Amino acid sequence: MKEYITKAETFLDLYFGKKAPQLPVNIKEAIVKFSPYIAILVLVLSLPAILALFSLGAVVNSYAFAVGVHYGFSYYLATGVLVISLIVDALAIPGLFARKLSGWNLMFYSALITALYSLLRLDIVSLIISGAISFYILFQVRSYYKN
Repeated sequence: MKEYITKAETFLDLYFGKKAPQLPVNIKEAIVKFSPYIAILVLVLSLPAILALFSLGAVVNSYAFAVGVHYGFSYYLATGVLVISLIVDALAIPGLFARKLSGWNLMFYSALITALYSLLRLDIVSLIISGAISFYILFQVRSYYKN
């Protein structure tokens, strides 16, 4: 599995980090400086949504599988992907503050999880737009994170 992630990282770095137009240095520095705070803000703002999803899950559980397995499975898959992505983001925060590559890697894994979920749902527009934005920003600032 690690081999595939490394290949994906190399491929994405080529197109989003090297061949893509470079962001100005001051923009890159601002992204690196404020990204841990943005991650914390996203986590805090996501908590009510997660709680609402879990309480909604009690209602959805009763009816979704009666309507069709697809709807119930899609709901739980979406909720699971959201929770996993947010947990990975939360784990990345200390590394982002310390500008460690491990923090950057966790943000990359979170973006990969989200992109794979869009691919599974065949949501190509979301995959292209959100994936391109996420990977572009991530690979533009990658050099600021060290081991």
